[in-house]
Amino acid sequence: MKEENIAERSYEKIQIDEGFFLLKIQNNSTEIQKVNKEINRSYIQFHFCLKGSGKFIFNDGRYALDVAEDNSLLLYNTQTDLPLNLELNSNSWLISVVMTIRKFHSLFSKEANYIPFLSSENKDKKYYSQEGVSPIIAVILNQIMNYNVHKSIKELYIKGKVYELIALFFNRSEDVDIEQCPFLADEDNVRRIKNAKEIIIKRMAEPPTLNELADEIGLSLKKLKEGFKQIYGDSVYSFLFDYKMEYARKILESGEHNVNEVGLKVGYSTASHFITAFKKKYGTTPKKYLTSITNG
Repeated sequence: MKEENIAERSYEKIQIDEGFFLLKIQNNSTEIQKVNKEINRSYIQFHFCLKGSGKFIFNDGRYALDVAEDNSLLLYNTQTDLPLNLELNSNSWLISVVMTIRKFHSLFSKEANYIPFLSSENKDKKYYSQEGVSPIIAVILNQIMNYNVHKSIKELYIKGKVYELIALFFNRSEDVDIEQCPFLADEDNVRRIKNAKEIIIKRMAEPPTLNELADEIGLSLKKLKEGFKQIYGDSVYSFLFDYKMEYARKILESGEHNVNEVGLKVGYSTASHFITAFKKKYGTTPKKYLTSITNG
């Protein structure tokens, strides 16, 4: 796995299989984040915007495709390379799945006629498709972006979710969302839960109580708890704790703030409380962690 962190931006490439990888890109900064990666014509690309918006630029800036929140973009062209030239706007998250067309064919070889661009008359042509993200796919995307599993099964968990994502992307059953998760039959609930996540992140230093949060998003406490667990795979405060510790770790690495300042930024009134929380998450103190990465 390759990961680059710059305070409020992150880019991570995760190898799923041979000729098959995942990109997780988060831009929580106030500036546009540019991402460039060579991808040749033997690959097919799936891009999912979880939050915010971005723009894919082609032909040296002569052509561009926008992708907005809760929308996907599928790209492939056997005639020319399609390098990734992305401009991800402020406060935006994107997940990309990229695999060789050979690998993709192997997943659907018995169902080639079911996938429009795999039919015999289309298989050597270019194919661009934009569509909305269904609620059940939104759940999978959030589980890929935010998860709380033991590090020993992290790779297996992500691989499973990526295969599930591709399978659901091509599942055209009208009832699939309702059958798999009744809560998600109501897309308004999903939006409210996503809003709850944004609220606790924005106010992580002084987060609302669960009752206050439920009132603010207009859901019952029970629906808030159940919905948050279904979408993000964790309870509200457990998710927030992990987010705060990861945010704190990135700020520490930037070297711009001392331990006490970082603790205050994520809601700890004393350095000792922050150090205890950090050690619970990472098994070491902030100071020892910084020493280890400096010497490493």
